[in-house]
Amino acid sequence: MPHFSDYALDVTILKALEQLQYTEPSAVQEATIPLILERKDIIALAKTGSGKTAACAIPICNMVLTEQKYIQALIIVPTRELALQYAAELQKIGSVRGVKIFAIFGGESSGLQLSKINHGVHVLVTTPGRLIDFIYSREIDLSHVKTLVLDEADEMFSMGFYDDLKFVMGCLVHEHQTLLFSATMPKQIIEIAKHHMVNPQEIVLTVKDEKLPSQVNHHFLYCNHTERGDALLFLMEQFTPSQSIIFCHSRIEVEKVCRLLQQDFDGIDFLHAGLEQKMRTVVTNKFRSGKIKHLVATDVASRGLDFSGVTHVFIYHLGDDPDVYVHRSGRTGRYDRAGAVVTLVTDRELGVIESLKKTKQLNVEWIGDPPPERGPSRGRSLGPGRHPPRKPSQEQK
Repeated sequence: MPHFSDYALDVTILKALEQLQYTEPSAVQEATIPLILERKDIIALAKTGSGKTAACAIPICNMVLTEQKYIQALIIVPTRELALQYAAELQKIGSVRGVKIFAIFGGESSGLQLSKINHGVHVLVTTPGRLIDFIYSREIDLSHVKTLVLDEADEMFSMGFYDDLKFVMGCLVHEHQTLLFSATMPKQIIEIAKHHMVNPQEIVLTVKDEKLPSQVNHHFLYCNHTERGDALLFLMEQFTPSQSIIFCHSRIEVEKVCRLLQQDFDGIDFLHAGLEQKMRTVVTNKFRSGKIKHLVATDVASRGLDFSGVTHVFIYHLGDDPDVYVHRSGRTGRYDRAGAVVTLVTDRELGVIESLKKTKQLNVEWIGDPPPERGPSRGRSLGPGRHPPRKPSQEQK
């Protein structure tokens, strides 16, 4: 079994890892850390929650020349929340060695961010938009960057950042290392590898059509679309989650569901991209610390963010993409802990359930009556007491 001490890491990095109780590298860390230390270009396909952040943070913090005050590693991520999380992980690993880390993103004063960068930053974590702003204004020096990281690359492409990323990579005309981490392999990654990477080492730790984690139980409740609210209240009462995320498909739906839950439960708040950045940061930190018990959110919370205390995920609105279900499910069962995903299903979403069964080998367990096998259905009413025919067993919880 490999150990972090097997790698050529500075004693201060090993000390930090020991303090964090990082004993053995995960599969993605074991595969990538030696190559990163050798300054190889990498394309790594690995699922969310596999330890990708530390896989970059450990060798980057080890390679930084702390006596130099310029940006040596540039890490680009899709969202502000992920930028803050990435910076926090880097800080925990590199602070003992004196590595200076800073995260920039929109919604904050660019003047204050620039002042901090000019004061001396070794590792800069950024979202694409704010970085582009600084590049256009010629206020940032990237000429000393030795390592470029694109994390959650497929998510950035789906958010429309492909051209921005190509522009940034085109600005780094000097020799440097590029590390690309993704959960899937869209065609844009192949294009980037062809034009902007040098003999990239490909590491594939995802399996096409792989099964969902065995430690997570998946439950489904069939209902009429007009009954979603009552159904969710029933499920929250029956499963009694310690901490949960309730996924909705839009900002309006998020706020509607939040108001509904606040009538019956304490510790409810919401998160979506329409909130000001300061409020998003406050909500994220309060949820991570446990001050918020139940977070109603859009998919801004489905990728990358590490909420290790989540015991249950409730999917209020399933949507059409099976991969979205996988990403949402990944918010529970972190680090091999037990978790549960509970999904509301209407007639419109039965096709997605069939797709999940075929492509993800999902074992569908219905709470109460399953949907009819054929013919149209109006769904079934939960009734005034919000009780389907049978309750979840203790084992299901």
